[in-house]
Amino acid sequence: MHNDHFSRHAQQVLTATRGQVLSQGPGSDPSIARSWLRCLEDYHLDPAQTIAPTVLEHGRLLESRERLQQVLHIAGSEMNSLHQQLSGAGHAVLLTDARGVILNCVTAPSERKIFERAGLWLGADWSESCEGTNGIGTCLVERQSLTIHRDEHFRGRHTGLTCSASPVFDPHGELLAVLDVSSAREAVSRQSQFHTMALVNLSAKMIESCYFLRHFENHWLLRFHLQAESVGLFSEGLLAFDGEGRICAVNQSALNLLGQVRGGLLGQPVEAFFECSLDQLLGRASANATASWPLRTRDGRHLFAALRGQPRSTPAPMTKPEPPRLPGICLGDAALQNDFRKALRVFERDVPLVINGETGSGKEAFAKAVHHASQRADKAFVALNCAAIPESLIESELFGYRGGSFTGARKEGMQGKLQQADGGTLFLDEIGDMPLALQTRLLRVLEDRMVVPIGGEPQAVNVRIISATHRNLLRRVQDGSFREDLYYRLNGLEVGLPPLRERSDKSQLLDFLLAEEAGGQSVWLDPAARSALLAFAWPGNVRQLRTVLRTLAALCDGGRIGVEDLPVLIRQAQPLPVTEAKPVESPLEDAERLALLTALEQQRWHMTHTAEQLDVSRNTLYRKLRRHGIARQAIS
Repeated sequence: MHNDHFSRHAQQVLTATRGQVLSQGPGSDPSIARSWLRCLEDYHLDPAQTIAPTVLEHGRLLESRERLQQVLHIAGSEMNSLHQQLSGAGHAVLLTDARGVILNCVTAPSERKIFERAGLWLGADWSESCEGTNGIGTCLVERQSLTIHRDEHFRGRHTGLTCSASPVFDPHGELLAVLDVSSAREAVSRQSQFHTMALVNLSAKMIESCYFLRHFENHWLLRFHLQAESVGLFSEGLLAFDGEGRICAVNQSALNLLGQVRGGLLGQPVEAFFECSLDQLLGRASANATASWPLRTRDGRHLFAALRGQPRSTPAPMTKPEPPRLPGICLGDAALQNDFRKALRVFERDVPLVINGETGSGKEAFAKAVHHASQRADKAFVALNCAAIPESLIESELFGYRGGSFTGARKEGMQGKLQQADGGTLFLDEIGDMPLALQTRLLRVLEDRMVVPIGGEPQAVNVRIISATHRNLLRRVQDGSFREDLYYRLNGLEVGLPPLRERSDKSQLLDFLLAEEAGGQSVWLDPAARSALLAFAWPGNVRQLRTVLRTLAALCDGGRIGVEDLPVLIRQAQPLPVTEAKPVESPLEDAERLALLTALEQQRWHMTHTAEQLDVSRNTLYRKLRRHGIARQAIS
């Protein structure tokens, strides 16, 4: 059966590439036909061949991940959010390097084997030269977003997949990575991929922007857009320049807004393109760059801009640097304050802490606050998310390895998180998701105070452990997925962080976070806006509140935030269900809401037809409408 399918598909490929005009089918798309032709003539691939993709050796994969460590860190939360936006089931969210090698994969644990059988392994090479026409590889060649749907793949063995991929560029316009969503479901229609492709594009642009901001955090950074309210969003132009005003890098949005090409900007003085002197520009700088102001280009374009950096008119103080302050945490809740005091006392006695709480409730902020308030404040605080790192790599990440210990290992080896945290604190987030085999090794480290890198000799470490989880660890002990002895070794003191809806200091926390996100800008809330914010259920907890306040501070005019400025869910004063934590509001949610409204309009609010168009069940459609607060009056 499979052989017949592969033969038919191979014949379809050969027919299209011989120049015979096809009226229908994938070969009728010129871009697919071009890719198929490359696969035959340039790569000499066989469409009927059924071999599995080439997979990098473990050491080479670790090396590739380390090269893109910052990108992987930025992309991790976006990939998880994207997976949730797509309702998870039936989708794998992948990130590859610029060669097409898969470096991270987010999918439901129950579906991991399905995608592995399809060849979507960590370390698998999905370049077009290896796997033929496919979302990742063809995106790398075309350098643009695209969807490859089932029979549009070159190899017959991949025709069960539908892949939507978007390139991620670095600040210099070079390909950095590819973000891809792949589905192995048979019922996926090409039309339904429009929604998926929009979400993938948004996620890729957000990863690009975050990488740009971090890569040039020590430079002057000009952020601009045609609309004041768009400064600070993913579509903004970004332009980095040095202390002499020479342009170092720009993103594609900046080139589009300025009507320039990259080569015409790099190395040029920034004042050559804007109607102001360098001193005038630097005088408008602020450390957080949240307030925008009008800026005119030399060719008469009207923009709004914000400049990140310290104003040149304020000389740097010649005093000693201040000691590090506690991270952004508010302890106005009496019970939380008492828990913090107890946590600090036992932490100073080298008693491990376990922090339990819902997603977004501030577990890492609490752990950092304990570390910075302790005698280890000047030492390293190293965080490891046990749920975000693939199981096959977490051992190397935690314990490190000796150079040459396995095929492909780096000559100089790699320090693990335990060695990096020597003398300081190791924060193990989502400890409940640590693989059982690794739990045994961690227990031995805690008992012996010795780390054994892969292929190496024992090394003494002096590290204190803070763990965090949103799971019930005792229940995981009972079902055998968490070691009982490790549980009692880690659980010296358990601190339960309350969800935001249960905190008694919500009003104080609201003011605290607003002041932080305003970055020195004078911002205040109307009484009605404050009441709506305090009455909201906040399923995403402190993380969601912080994100909403950051957006409000960036968009407010004249320093006032009124109830009309609030997101629609909060304006409607309909508290969200609190039985399950929802992802933080983001541009991805905006895109999904827009896609839902568009489909509803096209189908005249016929729910069955809308669900069919979006390729979701009616129940899923209704759930999404409730989550976004969409009712028929939403488009009136």
